[in-house]
Amino acid sequence: QVQLVESGGGLVQPGGSLRLSCAASGFTFSSAGMSWYRQAPGKERELVATISRGYFTNYADSVKGRFSISRDNAKNTVYLQMNSLNPDDTALYYCNTRTASRAYWGQGTQVTVSS
Repeated sequence: QVQLVESGGGLVQPGGSLRLSCAASGFTFSSAGMSWYRQAPGKERELVATISRGYFTNYADSVKGRFSISRDNAKNTVYLQMNSLNPDDTALYYCNTRTASRAYWGQGTQVTVSS
């Protein structure tokens, strides 16, 4: 079955960096588009970044120029490099992929930006 396992979250000071990882299994990773979403307390889940199977990327306006999504098909892993973090980036970050019939989510990894 499809499994998505996020890691790399933590507590970081404003201006700092983190790299999130999502290890995928149970499907043909190289053929799948992958996304990162986040959900802050009291807010709706929002799309942060996507990467297609052809390595095309797209970002939310709020993270453009600061975050970078990438993938390693040999490792079945998608990454989110986050730089210049600020408190508004504090959220639970989820990895996501979709098939024709449904979406799949990981359990999430917490990112907290605070001094």
